[in-house]
Amino acid sequence: MVNKKAYLLGSKRSSIRELFEYGRRRAAEVGKDKICDFSLGNPSVPAPEELKEAYKRLLELPPLEVHGYTSAVGCDELREALARNISETFGFSAKARDFYVTCGAAAALTSVLGALTVDCNTEFIALAPFFPEYRCFAETSGAKLKVVEADEKDFQIDFEKLSKLINNNTQGVIVNSPNNPSGVVYTESTIKRLASLLTERSAEYGKPIYIISDEPYRELVYGGVTVPFIPKYYSNTVICYSYSKKLSVPGERIGYVFVPQNAENADELFNAVAGTARAYGYVCAPSLIQRVIAACVDIKPDLTVYEKNRDILYEGLTKMGYFCARPDGAFYLFVRTPENDGNSFSERAKRKDLLVVPGAGFGCPGFIRISYCVDTDVCLRSLPIFKELIEEYCR
Repeated sequence: MVNKKAYLLGSKRSSIRELFEYGRRRAAEVGKDKICDFSLGNPSVPAPEELKEAYKRLLELPPLEVHGYTSAVGCDELREALARNISETFGFSAKARDFYVTCGAAAALTSVLGALTVDCNTEFIALAPFFPEYRCFAETSGAKLKVVEADEKDFQIDFEKLSKLINNNTQGVIVNSPNNPSGVVYTESTIKRLASLLTERSAEYGKPIYIISDEPYRELVYGGVTVPFIPKYYSNTVICYSYSKKLSVPGERIGYVFVPQNAENADELFNAVAGTARAYGYVCAPSLIQRVIAACVDIKPDLTVYEKNRDILYEGLTKMGYFCARPDGAFYLFVRTPENDGNSFSERAKRKDLLVVPGAGFGCPGFIRISYCVDTDVCLRSLPIFKELIEEYCR
């Protein structure tokens, strides 16, 4: 006998992973250059040279310094570097003790959700469109995930619907900006309005309702757009971060939880995060990459290719008649399908070796996600296929 819930999670991959694995098999059959694979958010821009140099330098040190265990919460040099970076970048006070280093954003999110789940009635709120694994993370912690339907015009927050979902069981609202899958950045006015609403409802229920800010795309923005740093607007914010996208190291699985000292019950919450991480086995993230990141926290990503790909696809698809909100960040387009059925469109595209992810898992069944962190040639080759597809609906 096995845990049935665990069996279902392990035996059935997400639609993103299913498409990715299909693309690998299909590329082996017909050649990679015949496939337009927009399934996985796997950064195509090479990791910065500074990372390579840091690896080389660190590997010359005594083995225990780079391969031995660090403290469960992370090595001192990385936590100090993170505190300095946040303080200097955002003008916001941060201390090394406020950071718990994790194996990427997934470990950060599961640790925070677990820390805030007080009983089986606990609820978290996701804002559609949202990363599908939020549901898995929340339910594994023993909580329920409630979803605010998307404002499908500009993908900011529908506050009327959000307000109706908040209740005494609400422990937190998960915010992801720049957003996966839409690429939209929540504006400062949106964040201020969210902060005002949660302040009001926290007072009503006599307890904090936290913002859990999932920020793996924080630095991936275009055209001078600024991503509001939420702790400056709302004190009861916990940040979950990953270097996967910024530095093109998704396989290294490195990130952190930041619990600002101005959050209510900050020390208690931090210890609960540490305790949940301990229970899940998320202690002592890989030592070598911790020290590499400590040397590279200030490096900026090269967004040239991503911005070029965005412009090619956004301009090309909207001219054909497709609708999508213009993405100001991340490396995704979220496109409404002609028949308002993302699954059907994805299957049609798949038959033409164009792999796009259905939007149902993100909370928007009439959309598909395009992950454009690919070679520019893939974007160019895909346009005639997208044109064929939309013309099929006009016949």
